[in-house]
Amino acid sequence: METKQEKHEQQEQQIDKRYSRQTLFSPIGESGQRKLGSAKVAIVGMGALGTVLANHIVRAGVGYVRLIDRDFVETSNLQRQMLYDEQDAYNNAPKAEAAAERLRAVNSLITIEAHVTDLNSTNAEKLLDGVDLVLDGTDNFSVRFLINDTCTKLCVPWIYGGAVASRGVALTIVPGQTPCLRCLFPQAPAAGTMDTCDTAGVIGGIIHVVASFQATEALKLLVGDTDHLNLNMQQWDLWFNQSSSIKVASARKEDCPACALQQFEYLHAQHESETIQTLCGRDTVQILPLQEQNFSLEAWEARLAALGPVQRNRFLLRFQAKPNLALVLFPNGRVLIQGTSDVIKAKNLYARYIGM
Repeated sequence: METKQEKHEQQEQQIDKRYSRQTLFSPIGESGQRKLGSAKVAIVGMGALGTVLANHIVRAGVGYVRLIDRDFVETSNLQRQMLYDEQDAYNNAPKAEAAAERLRAVNSLITIEAHVTDLNSTNAEKLLDGVDLVLDGTDNFSVRFLINDTCTKLCVPWIYGGAVASRGVALTIVPGQTPCLRCLFPQAPAAGTMDTCDTAGVIGGIIHVVASFQATEALKLLVGDTDHLNLNMQQWDLWFNQSSSIKVASARKEDCPACALQQFEYLHAQHESETIQTLCGRDTVQILPLQEQNFSLEAWEARLAALGPVQRNRFLLRFQAKPNLALVLFPNGRVLIQGTSDVIKAKNLYARYIGM
């Protein structure tokens, strides 16, 4: 019968073998690998960026990984969301659980925790507390500002990332040392002003560029090699052969509501971008921006017509997103999601086609 000491030695040998190529890289080494093994990371959003991030982080041997996502796998995800397969889409598998299952098969030596939930002001502190780093795999600014508030309050570093079409951006944010996201973007873009993957498309290559940058910065932070952090805002356009590195160190604002004034408007739900309500008996969710928008129904028709059937009159536009799901847009920015009473599903559709 094996002794506890023998089991421990076997596990150490398994760890040494698994991470041997990574520990040969001198900035990590054996001491850095031990730090990774004791580190805790949360990944918010298990779509395209999140699946690549999680793959890197789990294979690198980070000891505890928390996956947070509200969505389910669909066939259209498979082109770029690398942890899922056709069976996941057929089963409508929750992304967080499907990803966790794949990743546990990749690395059984670490702890992977899945949360099938919407990160919001009621649960953000609980879900992002107790970790050493938060990685952004989300697709809208409302959630990113919530992450920014929460990480600033908890003094947890986080790494922002975004990708659409062939363009990508990433930025490492260290509370107390670097500008926070609201120093750089005081307000979220108005609904409909930003491209989304469902309106402008996305190619797989840009996902890997952005997420690989994020993952590498994550390793630097977790092993303590802060001298080599890249604290510039990195931007890429792979298709049109463009890249830039923008120095933002001097962009910290003395009147920033988050990092300077500690007001945390998104965390305390004082700065919600919209109100959401289920319309009783109608199988419909209404999403209404708190600040009135000026939607051009003609412009939205041109934008959505390539994605599905569109009907427009001078009062509204109706877009058939799926056989049983439609979005009805009004000139003041009000949107009805018809065919569901599920607020999470409605928010997903809104984020895909309208943006947040």
